[in-house]
Amino acid sequence: MKYVTKFLRTLAVQQGKPHASNMSSAVHENVKNYYGSRLETSDDLQTNAACVMPSRPLPKSACEALKQVHPDVCKRYFGCGLVVPEKLEGCNVLDLGSGSGRDCYVLSKLVGERGHVIGLDMTDEMIVASQKYVQYHQEKFGYSKPNTVFVKGYMEQLSDAGIQDNSLDVVVSNCVICLCPDKRTVISEAYRVLKEGGELYYSDMYANKVVPDSFKEDPVLWGEGMAGALYWQDLISLMKDKGFSTPHLVAGSHIVVHNPELQRKTGDVKYASGTYRIFKLPQHFIKTKAMVTYKGTVPDCADCFEFDASHSFKTNVPVEVDADMAAILQNTRFSADFSVTILDAPDPNQSSSPQFCHLSPFLLADRLGSSVKQCSKTGH
Repeated sequence: MKYVTKFLRTLAVQQGKPHASNMSSAVHENVKNYYGSRLETSDDLQTNAACVMPSRPLPKSACEALKQVHPDVCKRYFGCGLVVPEKLEGCNVLDLGSGSGRDCYVLSKLVGERGHVIGLDMTDEMIVASQKYVQYHQEKFGYSKPNTVFVKGYMEQLSDAGIQDNSLDVVVSNCVICLCPDKRTVISEAYRVLKEGGELYYSDMYANKVVPDSFKEDPVLWGEGMAGALYWQDLISLMKDKGFSTPHLVAGSHIVVHNPELQRKTGDVKYASGTYRIFKLPQHFIKTKAMVTYKGTVPDCADCFEFDASHSFKTNVPVEVDADMAAILQNTRFSADFSVTILDAPDPNQSSSPQFCHLSPFLLADRLGSSVKQCSKTGH
């Protein structure tokens, strides 16, 4: 428990409420120790808070890719579910908080030899562990050269890790941003490195209210993601403030906490997992509704493309969409998969106060009856 002692001593020295930069540094050290030195396998996590599990089936190609990942990589995997957006062939992808590299190697297969995957992690042990299997997966996938690289760095400082502006098609993250004390900077950095039309697609832990500051002084609550969980409604304003589109909720599950001590500490704060997809759209686009028709060309989605929990596009069936969705389907990697007819009438939702209940992972989990008790983050 050395990491706990060190973290609490750091907080005690800071007297009272820590300065933001000192707090961030202390949290980084705590998390690095928690996931680097202390945890050998996913079974070593001490709490029974279950986390992000997909509420819809994984694409066939992702399932097949996962089967080819080296068993040792999966053994040291601390993420939750699998974060894999559609149509990745040839894409440049960044995984924030890549851990053992499991998701990176799945993505490596899906982007193909022309694509490129960067795994970023702040933990030395995880970087070393993931790098060991680069050549293995290159040969497993039949590539002439590796398409995956792992770099040490912080999500808040992507330029220090050599990641350039407007260089990426997709940024993914799997139950890691909740471990970060400065989410605003993380989102700003993701926006900066994405190309116009690029996508931020990630799963994380969310709270049903603003998490009390007292949670942030508990190293186990930080390590398990509960102290840093964002109030889900704050995600919407945060993304909009940083220039992104309105988030689209893909999947949601309730998080069940069995550990009595954690139950006591968290009180009436409830948690859910949520997977969202958010896009970096042009600064100016025509804000009108559109009639769109899906062509059936997204891989693994010949008959129907389930874009998110609220939008399901059947092949060759015209559907009216709002201005935000129309902009996404015209300005992202999915533009070739839809025929789009702009409607003359302006979208009234662009001028009125929008309602975001459909973006709540708690309500989606209620609707689906989706609740999990164990996952790869907290043991099997």
